[in-house]
Parts: sequence; C-alpha cells; structure tokens
Amino acid sequence: MSSPQVTRRRAFRRTDNYTPGRPRLELVWEALALPLAPTAVLIKVHAVALNYRDANIANGGNPWPVIPNVILGNDAAGEVLAVGHKVKTLAVGDRAGPITDTENISGREVKRSWLAADEDGVMADHIIFDENALCKLPDHLDWVVAAIIPCAGVTAWSALKGMVIGQTVLIQGTGGVSVFALKLARAAGLRVILTSSSDEKLEQMKVKYSNPSIMTINYSQMPGWDKEVLKLTNGIGVDIVVETGGSSSLVKSMRCTRRGGVVSQVGYLSRPDPNDLRELIPTIIDRRINLRRDR
Repeated sequence: MSSPQVTRRRAFRRTDNYTPGRPRLELVWEALALPLAPTAVLIKVHAVALNYRDANIANGGNPWPVIPNVILGNDAAGEVLAVGHKVKTLAVGDRAGPITDTENISGREVKRSWLAADEDGVMADHIIFDENALCKLPDHLDWVVAAIIPCAGVTAWSALKGMVIGQTVLIQGTGGVSVFALKLARAAGLRVILTSSSDEKLEQMKVKYSNPSIMTINYSQMPGWDKEVLKLTNGIGVDIVVETGGSSSLVKSMRCTRRGGVVSQVGYLSRPDPNDLRELIPTIIDRRINLRRDR
C-alpha cells in the first residue's frame, strides 16, 4: 500500500440555505478518511466540470432527495496519489475519475448512489473512492477535457448506443451533453438535427460543424418544432432523440421519432408539469417508441 503525504483537503460543501443572496456553498478544510481502506484510492483533483445538475442541486431543485451538506460536483479528473493494499486496477500516477453512480457497477444493483446527492461529490482538491467506482482517463487529453468525460461524456455516449451510420439523430440544446453527443454522432456518421432557442448559437454550431453540415431548428421561434423535424426527415422522423428538456418536450420528441425509434431521456431542464404528459402513453403505444434512460 502506498502512503499518502496529504492528510487534509479543501472542499466545497452545500450550505442548503436557499435564501436569496445567501451562499449555496461553503469552503471547508477537513481531514481525509485515512488510513485508506484496502480497495480505496486517493486522487488529487486537477479539474472539475460543472453540469446543470450541480446548479439544480445547490439551489434545492433536484427532483430526488439529497443528503444534507454534501460536497457538490460529479465530473472530475485527477491523479492517483495513493492506493489501498488490495487495489488491482489503478496505480500511483494513473489518471482517473469517479463514475456518477457509484453503485452502478454490474447493472443489476437494487439501489443507486449518485455523487453530490447520495454521497460526497468531487468539488475538492483531494477525493477518495473505491477502485470499483473509478475509471482510467485517456492520457492524451488535458485535465479540463478529461473532466468532462465521467458524467457528460458517458451520458452522451450511452444515449447514442445502438445507432449506425446513416441514421438521423435529434439533439436538443447546446449544453455539455448535447455538444458531446453532436461530436460523437458526427464521428459515427449520423445525420444531425440540432435545436436551440438561440439563432446565434445555432449559427455558431453550423459554422463550426460545417462538413458535413448539420440541420438546425430554433424551437423558441417554432413552437411546432416537432412538425419541422418530420419535414426534414421526409415525414419519417428521426431514428433517435437525445432528450434534454423533460416533460415539456418529451411528447413532441416522440411525435417526431420514427415508429420503433428511440428517445434517450438524459435531462430534465423544464419544470415538471403533468399536463405536458397527458398524451405520453398513447404516443408511446402508437409510435412504438423505445423510451430509455441512459448513463
């Protein structure tokens, strides 16, 4: 077992004070959980990536229960400083980051443990996780880019699984998961339709990703954007939707997905409203939609 030289860390813990104008986070100094457990790994954090989910949790808007005052953040990249004596998959000097759900190892677990909600997250200068909850990160990526992979990157990759060259994907928005999905889709030879509420953002994306070109829709100027998607696909619909809106856009996403197509629900940016989902079941049945949650 390697012996860590650090014994304390700086971390940002939630205050859980939602009063307007009050800090949502507090910087604390605290002792590390040492000595390391046999399968534990100590990591020096070099970069943390923020997601919509982090702001939502910090502001009390997470739709699932969270434990009090935990460390925020679930996307990080760092360097292994020390390992427990039974660790087999990582060594000192390796680049690694934790997975978002540390209980989701085999896929048959009966419970979850999401970072920053059910346990401490990664917004600290040092973190400790079991080796089963850690993955190696590519050596050729810098720390900032590597930090995007565990949550945003894996979510985008999972959302597109099963797609083949020549198929069409509808990607909603220009946030982290959406842009990651856009890059993966183009690398996989998929045709892309991208939506946003900003003409400026759409134009930027069209210029940046001009060959092959992408199709774009401003959904704020076109309330019937699902009908426009059908027009762009000759009435058939897209093969898959990377769905980030949630209840306000889900049924429309299904309407513009081909019969038997896939909707990957990866986000919940809109406020929940049961009225938006009144046609959910009929639409799933009628269009034989495969609605899935990926990460």
